[in-house]
Amino acid sequence: MHRPPPGPIARLRSLRYVELHTPAFAEAAGFYEEVWGLTSVESDTGARWLRGTGDEHHVLHLTERERVGLGRLAFAVGTPAEVDEAARRLAAHGIVPVFGPGPLEQAGGGYGLRFTDPEQRLIEISAHVEAVAPSGRDAAVPVGVTHAVLNTTDIDAAVTFYCDVLGLRVSDWSEHQMAFLRCNADHHCIAFNQAEWTSLNHVAYEMPSVDHFMRGLGRLRHHGIAPKWGPGRHGPGNNTFSYFTDPSGLVCEYTSEVAQIVEDAWIARVWRRVPELSDLWGTAGPPSKEIRCHMAGTPDPGPLAAPVDAAPPSKNPADDDSDRTHHAEENAA
Repeated sequence: MHRPPPGPIARLRSLRYVELHTPAFAEAAGFYEEVWGLTSVESDTGARWLRGTGDEHHVLHLTERERVGLGRLAFAVGTPAEVDEAARRLAAHGIVPVFGPGPLEQAGGGYGLRFTDPEQRLIEISAHVEAVAPSGRDAAVPVGVTHAVLNTTDIDAAVTFYCDVLGLRVSDWSEHQMAFLRCNADHHCIAFNQAEWTSLNHVAYEMPSVDHFMRGLGRLRHHGIAPKWGPGRHGPGNNTFSYFTDPSGLVCEYTSEVAQIVEDAWIARVWRRVPELSDLWGTAGPPSKEIRCHMAGTPDPGPLAAPVDAAPPSKNPADDDSDRTHHAEENAA
């Protein structure tokens, strides 16, 4: 009997947190807490968990590693039973978890599982993670993480995997260069950028309003930090943007007012990649060579790859700024 292909493993509710690896741990932790506006909830040797003003236990997990890169993407589901069902559905897709399903022995606890995508990114889905009481939204600091943009060597394969396996839906395309995927009403929680190598492009943090967004930029200026690109407003997603770099060289974004999707009424479109749609306000100008280099990053083999000192010597594409710039993403969102 012919069996239909397995469906998505779960109904993802949100992007819960991101883990970043950094060799500049102390400096990065200080930046995200003292400048960016997150609050430390737990610390350990070479690890820090930071929250926003929302109810997630943490939205950023910093881990000290020799190589900078993406540690994991964590998504929320509703119940432990959904995690168990996700494990069964993963098996139907021929995917073996690297952990779980089971209790998560980490800050915030919870019940979850982890597996890798085709480009070796580590994905976690979890339920029953400890919540924290939301704090006041008067301060110009992030509510939480709202999306991550990922550089991929095969955008069609990446979109297919995240839609077929994780159940994300395509909201829009930026020609055939970027794809914006959602798991809830927000226009995108993940976006893929066609690139020469796999890496993290940037992580975006939600500000409650445009006023909070602009006041946040003002606070960073008081710290002597100016945007690398922005402020402006993107066409795809209609969200405000302003991009910065952390002490590791990773790109972080303040954003607000992302478009809200009415599921039965939304029709995905293909946006042209032109300056007037990259920035609807016309205030940001084109992205600089510097920010495009940081968005391109360096090849990331994934958090489960062998340590740096165990890898064979090879040319580091980061040594060639012109190459990085050529392949960098120019219409971030």
